[in-house]
This record gives sequence, C-alpha cells and structure tokens, in this order.
Amino acid sequence: MSELLFLVEPDPDGGWTAQAVGASICTQAETIDELEAVVRDAVACHFEAGERPKLIRLHIVEDRVLAA
Repeated sequence: MSELLFLVEPDPDGGWTAQAVGASICTQAETIDELEAVVRDAVACHFEAGERPKLIRLHIVEDRVLAA
C-alpha cells in the first residue's frame, strides 16, 4: 500500500476524530498536532513493517454554517 487516507472531522465533544478509508483504523485527539502523532502510531500498530503505507493523508472535513 503506497498511501492511506484518513477522514478527519471535529468531534462534537471536542477535539478531532480520524477514520481510515479502506482500513479498520479509527482514533481521536484534542488537537490536529496530537492527532498526527496518534494516527502515525495507529498505522504502525495496524500494519507490519513491510506493509505500512509510505504516505498518510489527512483529509480534514469541517462544515461551516453561515446565516443568510
């Protein structure tokens, strides 16, 4: 696997959640910087050393509501 994509969303209770697309990996953290670290750790735990993706992409999805 050359790349693994995570969908990152704000958690309603605070912080951020990240869900991998195509792999059963889900994690959360209080800040984006912390999330980067826990995502790397989760990927390292999920894949064997030779099977780890070379690139981890975080796609941040955030709704913004504007009053008309």
